[in-house]
Amino acid sequence: METTTAMIEYRDKKSCAHALISLVVPFYNEAPIIAAFFDAVVPVLRGISHADYEIICVNDGSTDSTLDKLLAACKDNFHIQVVDLSRNFGKEAALTAGIDAATGSVVIPFDADLQDPPQVIAKLVERWREGYDVVLAKRVERRSDTYVKRGTAALFYRIHNAIADITIPENSGDFRLMSRQVVESLKRLPENRRYMKGLFAWVGFRTAQIEYARCPRVGGKTKFSGWKLWNLALEGVTSFSTLPLRIWTYMGGFTAVFAICYAIYLIVRTWLKGVDVPGYASLIVAVLFLGGIQLVGIGVVGEYIGRIYMESKRRPVYIVRNTYRFGKS
Repeated sequence: METTTAMIEYRDKKSCAHALISLVVPFYNEAPIIAAFFDAVVPVLRGISHADYEIICVNDGSTDSTLDKLLAACKDNFHIQVVDLSRNFGKEAALTAGIDAATGSVVIPFDADLQDPPQVIAKLVERWREGYDVVLAKRVERRSDTYVKRGTAALFYRIHNAIADITIPENSGDFRLMSRQVVESLKRLPENRRYMKGLFAWVGFRTAQIEYARCPRVGGKTKFSGWKLWNLALEGVTSFSTLPLRIWTYMGGFTAVFAICYAIYLIVRTWLKGVDVPGYASLIVAVLFLGGIQLVGIGVVGEYIGRIYMESKRRPVYIVRNTYRFGKS
């Protein structure tokens, strides 16, 4: 047993001595900032000691010149690989495609807008070399985001962590470092509807954390509207918690007990004061209130049934149209 442990420690030290860093970057209509992205990221990756790198660029069905510019960069740098998806599958699917294509000792999901400073990557690698399997990048300053976005994000984390089976670290997005063991564990998860922050947290492993200040976008505009963020929040809650379903059991029981108590009250009042003609206002309020509760409950059940329906089809998370890797050093 001691010999086996020693061999594992030796192998880990050897892999840390010269690591292959895989940077996974989804792109969707990001043509204006592609040149700035590579100008900022490539020198940082080249400057990390005792490490080689690859940049997995996932073109998530872009309709502008994103693919052409990625291919041009790919021809100039053999470290760049382009995974071209057949259509727009969404960021979660694009991240999954990039992680599946990555071959590095460590994998780092990264956004193309450079709101996460590339210089933080070197700090992530340092903590990994200390023996951590996951290194989170926590945003301690988000002044580049609107007040509404910061407030709703904080509210989501509080609600999610209060009702879900797992805890998602607050102010930690997809930007993190994961060891090869963590990545292989992620690839075993069979979900089609994927909420990556939740899956990252679910697999566990020894985790460290570093802090950084988030920057404004270098160009373009965000692809996440308020509606898309709302749907992503629903995906996160329903993927890792069944409490919204259980709530309606409690509400139904409470309503039934209230109805029985009110019936007893009416019987006693009628016995003491005689028959009372019920008013239209109280009747319509009761009907609308109970009808609203029932419709909301049906809606919550429908959210879960819809996810079961989509999962039961077992469609692939993404489809790759082509993969490109060529060029010169």
